[in-house]
Amino acid sequence: MLSAANHRLPRRVSVKSVSAAVILLVCCVSCFSQQGPPKGSAAPLKYDLQTETKANGVVDDVKVLSFGTRKDFIQLILKDGSGTIVLYMCPKPFEDEIGVTFAKGDQISFTGSRVKQEESEVILARDVAKGEMTFTFRDPKR
Repeated sequence: MLSAANHRLPRRVSVKSVSAAVILLVCCVSCFSQQGPPKGSAAPLKYDLQTETKANGVVDDVKVLSFGTRKDFIQLILKDGSGTIVLYMCPKPFEDEIGVTFAKGDQISFTGSRVKQEESEVILARDVAKGEMTFTFRDPKR
């Protein structure tokens, strides 16, 4: 049996302290919402069928970079006869799942969409052929 000495009554919260907490919360939320996306976060790039292109090249570099919310996105730097191509592939776990890896010196051909990212142009890969294998990274209808 509980005695009155061991039983604590809940402490009353004043209207002033609740109001102060609500005002503080509203101020914090409004400050963070006005800041916009964090620096370095990229807006999602859209695959555009109108800018689809086919090409081939030799892998010059393989990078894992941050792209949007992903921190593990594969980027290939290719050399072709006319210069350098930046090809955005897929997240690293997907590359591992389908059993493909890319390394410097690999000869590949690809189909992808040319899109602008800031001041540069990149290609979003749809299909990539390496040797006898072709890997699809994106639905051809979107």
